[in-house]
Amino acid sequence: MALKASPNDQAHLLELQALDTRIQQLDHRAKKLPQLAVIAGLESESTALRVETLSATGALEDAQRELGRIESDVSVVEARIKRDTERLQASSSVKDVAGLESELAGLTRRQLELEEIELGVMERVDALEAAMRELRARHDALQATIAGVVAEKEESLGTLTSERTHAAANRSTIAGKVPEELLALYERQRARYGQGASLLRGGVSEASGLKLNEFDMAAIRAAAPDDVLICPESSAILVRTGESGL
Repeated sequence: MALKASPNDQAHLLELQALDTRIQQLDHRAKKLPQLAVIAGLESESTALRVETLSATGALEDAQRELGRIESDVSVVEARIKRDTERLQASSSVKDVAGLESELAGLTRRQLELEEIELGVMERVDALEAAMRELRARHDALQATIAGVVAEKEESLGTLTSERTHAAANRSTIAGKVPEELLALYERQRARYGQGASLLRGGVSEASGLKLNEFDMAAIRAAAPDDVLICPESSAILVRTGESGL
């Protein structure tokens, strides 16, 4: 037996469809918030910055270790110079004095070489430390930017969530006014075809946007007002009103 429902009950389906469309739109907007793309880009930038920071940290640590080794070598040479100088001052042997003076000359040259190398490494360490400070500043600024965009996203999402909750509550109220069988058919058609109900306006099914042919319109005109009809174009429940052009 064909499903029957009063025109008023069928009209409720249009309200239900409008609310379902609104809820779908809100869900789509929540998934496509512009802040989401911005956050994804900033997170990618943050990842690249972390990689750059790790590389810079490694270079700085290597330079600091190299500086430590050179400083240790300098300390060893300085200690030997001090020892040989003391031995030279205490020695009375011409041969020992000559040997110590030669060794001191070599140690002095080595000290100068090491100090020159040390200065170069110290300059490299200073440059790497400055680069690290810049990277940390960039990181802090980027995190602040991300936090700001996340806050904007949460605010927008909160507004959409509030609107969706309101629309869902209204939908529940309208659905409670629709007979069970009619509601089940509406839900089934909406799940299958995307639209559960379609207004027939001036011979055009709004769900499909197509004008129905004369054969279909004749069948619709012949149907009783409480007959539940299916749109031949959209497969949604076709709701007739005074605007339908029958």
